[in-house]
Amino acid sequence: MQALPTLAIDTFIALGCYLAAIAGPNSHDGDITSYSLASLASLPLVWRRRSPLLVLIVTGLATIAITRLGMVHEVPYGQLVATYTVASLSGPIVRAVAIAGTVAGIAFALAEKTNVLPIGSTILIFGGAYALGAIARSRRGLIETLEARARTLAADYAEAASRERERIARDMHDILAHSVNLMVVQAEAGPVVVRSNPARAVTIFDAIADAGRDALTQLRRTLGVLRSEPASRTPQPGLDGLESLVAQARGTGMPTTLTERGHRRPIAPDVAVAVYRVVQESLTNAVKHAHASRIDVRLRWEEDGLDLEIRDDGRGRGGRGGPGRMPSGGHGLIGMRERVAACGGTLSAGPADDGNGFRVAARLPLTEQAATAANVDG
Repeated sequence: MQALPTLAIDTFIALGCYLAAIAGPNSHDGDITSYSLASLASLPLVWRRRSPLLVLIVTGLATIAITRLGMVHEVPYGQLVATYTVASLSGPIVRAVAIAGTVAGIAFALAEKTNVLPIGSTILIFGGAYALGAIARSRRGLIETLEARARTLAADYAEAASRERERIARDMHDILAHSVNLMVVQAEAGPVVVRSNPARAVTIFDAIADAGRDALTQLRRTLGVLRSEPASRTPQPGLDGLESLVAQARGTGMPTTLTERGHRRPIAPDVAVAVYRVVQESLTNAVKHAHASRIDVRLRWEEDGLDLEIRDDGRGRGGRGGPGRMPSGGHGLIGMRERVAACGGTLSAGPADDGNGFRVAARLPLTEQAATAANVDG
């Protein structure tokens, strides 16, 4: 169906060239030979897109015969269209053959002929037809290049959008899992404490409210990129938010410490977010599943990296699902590893070497590029 308009156009062009050839003042009206040669010089243009070189040869031979027999003096419209088509649609080898053949044909057709177009004018009109075809070929190639580039950009955009959706999904999981679990743990302890220690109960309820407000703030910031209105300008969580995470864990009644050694340096925002989320996920699982009496968060700054360790002294997470396996099925651990790997780091998680508790350890590289990115974003 798509080829029908093209065939109709080529048929119209072929008929137009034929009528122009037989309508000339020197077309020898009534001569069957002139009509036959005129048809051979024009009507094959119907198939010019399918076989450009063959059509050029047929129309060229017919045009040479017409010229040599002195039947017409007019411009050879059919061969000009065929020349344009070869220049527009054919490859470099076919174009070279067509140019050589056309030059030889013109020389042969015009040899010892004084009643036809001058050879200079003939070369000029054929050169013009070829130039128009070359321009059309170049324009079509440019369009194809731009379309290919557009497809590449669309694929890159789709890939970037997919990565962003995955990032948003991980952030939402971390935010909700951490905040909701803390709220549930503290809410379960609330009815017990409200009778025995009302002041402690007030602290627990305040911690629940704080955890809820913090979750809402982070969710608004995370989901803001999905809305049409500008997202919140609140910065992504980072190292400065670790103390707040530790304080929330302490609010559940779990003794939690944060220790930092070495000289803190500027780091890339994605590395800072990865550290925050790893600590957040580890504290959530420790509070909810470890049945520990203590959690320690340690950061150690090295020359070329940041070492992060979260360790509890509970019975670990191997009691449900096997040694070193998260009770949730491992999705939290997978998410942490993906975050750390995206920053070029490594993460390990499992029972502590001494068999006492559970340990999450991450190594995140620090480079000058990361520091530069942090300074620029800051």
